[in-house]
Amino acid sequence: MTDISQFPAGPMRVTPPKQSILTASANMKRRNAAESRFKAYGVAAIAIALGSLAIMLFTIFRDGTSSFTQAQLAFPMELTAEVLDPKGNRDREEMTKVTTVGYSKVLVAALQAELQKQGIVQDGITDKEIGELISKDAAGQLRAQVLADTSLVGTTITADVLAGGRIDGYLKGRVTLETAERDSNVTPEQLLLADKLSEAGILTTGWNWSFFTSPDASDQRPEAAGLGVALLGSAYMMLIVLVTCVPVGVAASIYLEEFAPKNRWTDAIEVNISNLAAVPSIVFGILGLAIFINFAGLPNSSSVVGAFVLSLMTLPTIIIATRASIKAVPPSIRDAALGIGASKMQTVFHHVLPLAMPGILTGTILGLASALGETAPLLLIGMVAFVDNYPSAPPEGFLDPATALPVQVYSWASRADPAFIERSNGAIIVLLVFLVIMNVGAILLRRRFERRW
Repeated sequence: MTDISQFPAGPMRVTPPKQSILTASANMKRRNAAESRFKAYGVAAIAIALGSLAIMLFTIFRDGTSSFTQAQLAFPMELTAEVLDPKGNRDREEMTKVTTVGYSKVLVAALQAELQKQGIVQDGITDKEIGELISKDAAGQLRAQVLADTSLVGTTITADVLAGGRIDGYLKGRVTLETAERDSNVTPEQLLLADKLSEAGILTTGWNWSFFTSPDASDQRPEAAGLGVALLGSAYMMLIVLVTCVPVGVAASIYLEEFAPKNRWTDAIEVNISNLAAVPSIVFGILGLAIFINFAGLPNSSSVVGAFVLSLMTLPTIIIATRASIKAVPPSIRDAALGIGASKMQTVFHHVLPLAMPGILTGTILGLASALGETAPLLLIGMVAFVDNYPSAPPEGFLDPATALPVQVYSWASRADPAFIERSNGAIIVLLVFLVIMNVGAILLRRRFERRW
């Protein structure tokens, strides 16, 4: 027997040469290249997302910030008794018979008198077109002012009234002389007269407080449209949602996470809560229409119905966020509390909930912020209706017709006049400000109540 016979027959096994770990192999180069590509994809995705957000915000702020300013006309005006109080009794009941047509005549006559006084002349313009420089809402506001104080009749006051929507758009750059030639609501001569009024100081642009305080306006008065009713309606709804939804959601979360037995019934409840959180919001609108309006008989377009619908939609989100916060508390906290003689109730309310409070508050505020921006369920219960009267004070005001910020945005965006498009962008800015405030509040509360263990 030789040494060769000790090795099995077959091909010889060749050991690959050893390679230093400091030298990148072909396989390592491929992995490093794949990792670099993945990082580049992530950076590109973030850049695209931030770019899209920047474009959206730039467009909204570019088209919406002008809604916070408004063109106004200021000129002396004599409140002639012959027109406003023909009988001269200063009786409010008799003066109510004078319609806005009479007040409009007084306004136009005063503006024409001021033009003659200052020597402002524009060729090719009629008296009717001069009167169209004044907003159609001005006569109604003047009438309300005079009826509130009848002693103004016969005196001369400074009329500080809104300019027409097209004149306001001209000062903001939305209307030009070229577009006026094709626009049936304004003429180039009116725009040229507006330039002369601006030079004389009669036509100015100032901060538009009425955008936050005035109700909605008709299609003929876009310059007078405001967010007053929408802001009040949103406040009413958020108040009701806060009172009805948060206690129920937190209590249900505590019971399901700490006290409920683990069986198939609680499993079914948990699955249904997760499913409800994924249901489209418009389905809750259909549910609210069927239950609260058709069955319960509550008035449509009211804040209480909108709040109940938003509560049904927000409740699963609050329950899920609260349960996650409670579950994140370490079991050792519970064991230590039970070990020193605390009851189950004392353990939950004295130890678990304080530690879970940051997550509970954050989830609650984010749920309310999401509800504040919902539109589809409110449209189905009639909150898209035109509302120009403020709801009463609570609790009667909860049943009065109202609207909400996102619904007002939808309503203005669906109208043809460019002035309403401008106001819809301004309403979006106001809504974004509220959402940012709520999110910042959630972050501050989380840091305020956060505890380390």
